[in-house]
Amino acid sequence: MASSSKAFNDTRGDKIFNICNIILMSVILIITLYPFLNVLAISLNDSTDTVRGGIYLWPREFTWENYKTIFNYSSLITGFKITIFRTVLGTLLGLISASMLAYTLSRPDFKSRKFVSTFLALTMYFTGGLVPTYMLMRHMDLIGTFWIYILPGIVSAYNVFIIRSFIDGLPYALQESAKLDGANDFKIYYKVILPLCKPVLATISLFLAVGQWNAWFDTYLYNGNKAHLTTLQYELMKILQSTNQGARMVNANDMANQMAQVSPESIKMAITIVVTVPILLVYPFLQRYFVDGMTLGAVKA
Repeated sequence: MASSSKAFNDTRGDKIFNICNIILMSVILIITLYPFLNVLAISLNDSTDTVRGGIYLWPREFTWENYKTIFNYSSLITGFKITIFRTVLGTLLGLISASMLAYTLSRPDFKSRKFVSTFLALTMYFTGGLVPTYMLMRHMDLIGTFWIYILPGIVSAYNVFIIRSFIDGLPYALQESAKLDGANDFKIYYKVILPLCKPVLATISLFLAVGQWNAWFDTYLYNGNKAHLTTLQYELMKILQSTNQGARMVNANDMANQMAQVSPESIKMAITIVVTVPILLVYPFLQRYFVDGMTLGAVKA
């Protein structure tokens, strides 16, 4: 009788735990999704109505005008193309260079590994500054070219150390056995190391892609007057600036007409959605590698 009572109590306790867990997860989900849904609702709401406020999860007066205003800029298409191209190419080259250097530094038979690691670590704390960097880019004839988006940041010390730490956790016997089978260093890197590093490579690729996708200051600094090399973020920044300036310059007589067309708040939210959605679409394809990485760490621990 006592055992059946204990089983009943355990079952009731499990039910209470599950209910509390569902409530807690629901609250966390609402807190997490609300800011994005609020931004989406404002971006799809009429500009005049947006000024009144009070928009939360659903647009009060649905419209596509805010997005039409953004995409009416002819240079935005060019910015989309350049940004997509720099994101794909910059991510691939950054991933290859970081993983190759990390593999080299993970090798115990690499005699200069301490010196190179120290040199890389110093670059994380000390930089030459904006003016010396600009002079270096000009000396290398990168200003006014597409490669100014790729080459300066092709190697990141932070990414190298993360990948190297992951490789250090792999059994070195795998590399030794591959050497006994006649594989050279490049073949070991390509056929042994890379397949085992998928979780960390997926993480680093997301870091690189987000960094390239959100970059705009390099365009402003080096290619601001090159219309054919403009980027999406730079063009959206210019749209937002022009909208804010227009809102400040408008007088009391034409305030209604200005707000009927567009408002800085609506444009800001529409820009946020345009910038965020492509990265959100990429994340589901990389999520399973994050899960694999956590599982792998749990097994090793």
